[in-house]
Amino acid sequence: MNRFLNPYLLTVAGAFALASCGQSTSKTAENTAKDSVIAGAPVETKPANTDYKPAFEGQTRIGSVKTATAYEFKVLDSSLKSPWGITSLPDGRFIITEKKGTMRIATLEGKVSEPITGIPKVNSDGQGGLLGIRVDPDFTSNRMVYWVFSEPLPEGNLTAVAKGKLSADEKTIEGATVIYRATPAYKGTLHYGGRILFDKSGNIVISTGERSDLETRPQAQDIKSGLGKVIRITKEGKPAAGNPFEGKADARPELYSYGHRNVQGLAFHPETGDLWETEFGPRGGDELNRVEAGKNYGWPTITYGLEYSGKKIGDSIQQKAGLEQPVYYWDPVLSPSGITFYSGAGIPEWKNNLFIAGLSSTHIARLVIENNKVTGEENLLSGEGQRFRDITEGKDGALYAITDQGRLYRIGKK
Repeated sequence: MNRFLNPYLLTVAGAFALASCGQSTSKTAENTAKDSVIAGAPVETKPANTDYKPAFEGQTRIGSVKTATAYEFKVLDSSLKSPWGITSLPDGRFIITEKKGTMRIATLEGKVSEPITGIPKVNSDGQGGLLGIRVDPDFTSNRMVYWVFSEPLPEGNLTAVAKGKLSADEKTIEGATVIYRATPAYKGTLHYGGRILFDKSGNIVISTGERSDLETRPQAQDIKSGLGKVIRITKEGKPAAGNPFEGKADARPELYSYGHRNVQGLAFHPETGDLWETEFGPRGGDELNRVEAGKNYGWPTITYGLEYSGKKIGDSIQQKAGLEQPVYYWDPVLSPSGITFYSGAGIPEWKNNLFIAGLSSTHIARLVIENNKVTGEENLLSGEGQRFRDITEGKDGALYAITDQGRLYRIGKK
């Protein structure tokens, strides 16, 4: 994995000591520019793993931007245990999953509840565990919660979706039920995908991985398999009406798109309504894609990465007719996990920008996107040394991020 820091932020964030466990430490980043500007130098300065050429200008290593608005970030809590997913409750608090199989509720001030019980067993080995989480759009009246997890079965592990009712005292999930399983199961512990969203029609969108191994990798291209896909289902776990493979005998009707490696980021653009995703590449080739119904996103036939061993993948091609190109890719990698578009409520210059939680890169990436192309990139919080796992916008217009090391961050206008 690759780790790199943004030289712009080193002069700001790098000057501060890391927060002590259990304390909230305020940090400030500001500059005198009036607007975010495109600079000549990309934020990435390390050599790429390959000499592959992008399909179009600006597909990788775009020019850098720098936030003009004074902002600050605080560590609200450091007691979480490998948190994986975060989402807002209607009252502004957050419900957070922890990898080992627990949920907790956190206030905007960082006070964290005791573990919520009643959750089905997860297999937390490897990249598995309790993963993405969302609450029902009608949560105020039905108190339903939906989550993705790696489910252990006799024949292997798989990505599953469950739902249950948060009790009135917020101590347990009542009536937890598995509503969908992305089969086939496999005796491996990698590449579960795991994000979950609700679309405007109230259907559920989830992501799955292709389970990593050479044995399962081809299933990303198999439309009869649930692996390596973006999937769209109802609240009951049935295929959603209008899916692109509806009525086709040789395909699963729940599939929305395919040819994915390991999607851990899903978000709807706040204005266009388009679905965007980030997925892990191998050694190089992390991708940002705008997901369209029925499209094939290429893995493992095309890729901008290599095997971790350094060997080339397949026929070592990056473009092929009928296979979608990523809007943007990274080499070296970010290891992009959760993503969110920002509304602009607190910091107007960030409006409609995409924020990506980076794991091996240990920063939050900010992307400026115009007309479905990335036009600028900035690294935030790169001085913190944290593996950022997920990020969301709070009801107060600030960004909230969680890290593998157990921190909850607030990032907002100073």
